[in-house]
Amino acid sequence: MAEKTLTRMDLSDAVFREVGLSRNESAQLVESILTHMSDALVRGESVKISSFGTFSVRDKSARIGRNPKTGEEVPIHPRRVLTFRPSHLMKERVANGNRNR
Repeated sequence: MAEKTLTRMDLSDAVFREVGLSRNESAQLVESILTHMSDALVRGESVKISSFGTFSVRDKSARIGRNPKTGEEVPIHPRRVLTFRPSHLMKERVANGNRNR
């Protein structure tokens, strides 16, 4: 498995190389897209990117958990969690690795 992590800078460089915007414009474009996605998720909206997947926010209710070491019951407070569900195309692409490049 690859240990590399794709960063904002990597995305910005890809936009710079493939679209032809300046480095500054590329960085601003990537930042703008990520901001729009984040803002939508904060509002509780889903973000669906065709052939990639769907980001959504789930509200989890309060429940009683248990400390596995001591067995003591611990309350878990209600919270919002971010989930990602990959598209079928993304699942296939990841499963096939680099074979379909």
